[in-house]
Amino acid sequence: MRYTFLAAVALVIGTHPVWAQPMFTAGVDLVRFGVTVIDRDGHFVTDLTEDDFELYEEDARQTLSYFVGANGGEAPPPLHLGLLLDTSASMLKDLRLARTAAIKFLNTMRQAEDMTLVDFDTEVRVGRYGQIDFPRLIERIREQKPKGWTALYDALGVYLHGASAQDGQKILVLYTDGTDTRSEMSYNEMLELVKASDVTMYAIGFLKGRLGNAQLMQRVRVLVEATGGEVFFPMTADPLDGIYERIAEEIAARYSFGYVSTDMRTDGRWREVEIKLISSRPELRGATIRTRRGYYGRHTPPAS
Repeated sequence: MRYTFLAAVALVIGTHPVWAQPMFTAGVDLVRFGVTVIDRDGHFVTDLTEDDFELYEEDARQTLSYFVGANGGEAPPPLHLGLLLDTSASMLKDLRLARTAAIKFLNTMRQAEDMTLVDFDTEVRVGRYGQIDFPRLIERIREQKPKGWTALYDALGVYLHGASAQDGQKILVLYTDGTDTRSEMSYNEMLELVKASDVTMYAIGFLKGRLGNAQLMQRVRVLVEATGGEVFFPMTADPLDGIYERIAEEIAARYSFGYVSTDMRTDGRWREVEIKLISSRPELRGATIRTRRGYYGRHTPPAS
């Protein structure tokens, strides 16, 4: 399989799997979380303050190092936006509508510092574009023709590898219509990489008439919910514009948290994190919090 990175200069990332390199194992000092609060009627709550939350790591109360609300004030961390677009042969009927809806969505995300496009079929191609390069990004999306198999997990691994070096908010929108038929990476390996990242995923699965829908739906849902994102399974391509509008609205409604853990161990183990809403406002009864469920701590190999 070939992985191609498209930027100012095109180059081949390599023929060996990107995930063979060490990832997400060191440098975890400031732990970051993106948080969305949704009331019982399904509306985003954007007017909360730091005093409305409590954060616990393995049942130990943590002190926030920074808090950025959803309603202005302090500037939020830079936004890095990713789009994973399935261009395999099974997308023959739907790719045109998917491309159009994706372009409309990206055109509304002017606050993003950069946008990473990963389009995949049998091969995985990735390019990162600044706002000034937006026309080149659109051209890249439009020129892809449906062909080949579906290397979904490999494409996600390539994106996470690049996102690991980015600082700030990382949002990934995935569009696919089929199960993985090509990747060298397994689903379990992919799940661990997703849990180890601080990327928030949103997935759109257009699955009508596809084989293996139940398994795909469950696997995609587990991946997405591990990051605190949301998954959509429209039966036709008609609702795509509305889905992208919902995702854009949620991105604008996010809170950004950061803290330094009181647990100084360097064993690299998984740490459960719980963010609680403690506001006494009656309208927030039954509200839910969507965020990732934890992270892997810093790993320092034992001395030889």
